[in-house]
Amino acid sequence: MVITTWGSDGFAKATKTAVDATLAGGRMFGLVEGLSTCEALQCDTTVGFGGSPDENGETCLDSLVFDAEGMRVGAVANLHRIRDAARVAWGVMNYTKHTLLVGESATQFAKKIGFVETELTTNETKSWIETWKNQKCQPNFWKNVSPDPSGSCGPYKPSQVFSSNRNREAGYRVEKTNHDTIGMVVMDLNQKFSAGTSSNGARFKVPH
Repeated sequence: MVITTWGSDGFAKATKTAVDATLAGGRMFGLVEGLSTCEALQCDTTVGFGGSPDENGETCLDSLVFDAEGMRVGAVANLHRIRDAARVAWGVMNYTKHTLLVGESATQFAKKIGFVETELTTNETKSWIETWKNQKCQPNFWKNVSPDPSGSCGPYKPSQVFSSNRNREAGYRVEKTNHDTIGMVVMDLNQKFSAGTSSNGARFKVPH
């Protein structure tokens, strides 16, 4: 059995891939193949390359895979220039004693185990950034900085006045293309579980 968030075509294909791969090679194989399918299909632009650029226009990827039976986990965050985030997370779980690798360190690890660097940004993401800048960089994830981030692009510096006002957070528009991602749970015929996720993060986030 495979349960996946969302039901649009890409997610449905990822679910079908996970089912078939689980029957052929086990639940961890099914999990990684399912997540990787969504990455390749750029599900709803929230998964995989070509989605959710940060303020600098770069797309980076996050993924986590979890083996419930073995209590094992592997994850990557802010993965640069590598398209196969779920497979790299699987590599972290199987080839290291770490749980999480981040940023350029994750990229270098991926290269060491055989992955090839490639561009994650597309012409579409470049156009999103241009539009965003033309709209005074709205929305963004800055607060308590000067100049006022609700009406300018910065550069910012810390403000002397702090506010706990949550109006800006409450007003953030939640839409299909900027909210959530793929989450997947796989149960095999022996009722053993695996779970995972893959994402390209929040659109226009602060680079890190």
